[in-house]
Amino acid sequence: MLNALLGQKLAITAEKPQTTRTSLLGVYTQTDPPLQIAFEDTPGLHSPRNALGRALIEETKGSLAAADVVLLMAQVGAHASVEETLGRDERELLRTLGSERAVVLAINKVDKVKQKALLLPLLEACGKVHPFAALVPISAQRRIGLDGLVREVGEHLPPGLRYDAETLTDKPERYFAAELVREAVIHHTRQEVPYAVAVVIDRFVDEGKLSRIAATIVVEKEAQKAIVIGAGGQKLKQIGTQARLEMERLFERKVFIELWVKVVEGWTENSQRVHELISQPNASAEALD
Repeated sequence: MLNALLGQKLAITAEKPQTTRTSLLGVYTQTDPPLQIAFEDTPGLHSPRNALGRALIEETKGSLAAADVVLLMAQVGAHASVEETLGRDERELLRTLGSERAVVLAINKVDKVKQKALLLPLLEACGKVHPFAALVPISAQRRIGLDGLVREVGEHLPPGLRYDAETLTDKPERYFAAELVREAVIHHTRQEVPYAVAVVIDRFVDEGKLSRIAATIVVEKEAQKAIVIGAGGQKLKQIGTQARLEMERLFERKVFIELWVKVVEGWTENSQRVHELISQPNASAEALD
């Protein structure tokens, strides 16, 4: 949804849950009528099972505390039932927020519903769960309903512009380089690896028309390292190629990238390691030895 609104890929996407690791600012600005929305894309709601999960939940809580409006992204299920759309984690969040906060519910993937007549009863049922400021059915992938969503969110924001009209995000290019490598790993390793992978940028040198990047892919088991590298290094080569092409599109220049894979045993269970790998923008693989 964020990528569709901004017309620019900032957030990595994957079918795997808990893909988002850190809050990502995306600034949407329009001139007619004048409106600016600073979207803070946060990690998703889930019941944490380890130190990594707990860190993601804390990241989300911090962003929620500072928000003028909470935009809850849910998705319609196969039966278009309220239980599928607003599950245990969503309802717990709504209880925490209470009725004083402006909460807009965006129900995504409505294009998948074959019987459109089911949508109105779904909206009515969701409205009985919580006093939402607005309920908006959307399809982020097909860009259906996004204009209406922007209007509804804008209605509950204070007037004025907080950022320059040209500002898109506050994240550095190193952040996006690491995220695009991680996205490529997730795409090419559809086993247990996606949950246990982190990426650190060891070197990022901008030479004008070329960026030279060295990155380390961190996993927590030797077996995962073997999966990421693949037979004869082919999997790692595919990961590097996908990441390089995505970086070249985003940075608008040529990219040369080198990748290594490192095992840090049980890092997702270790709060210090999680902090080093997720919260520190200038983490290095050498510091993990």
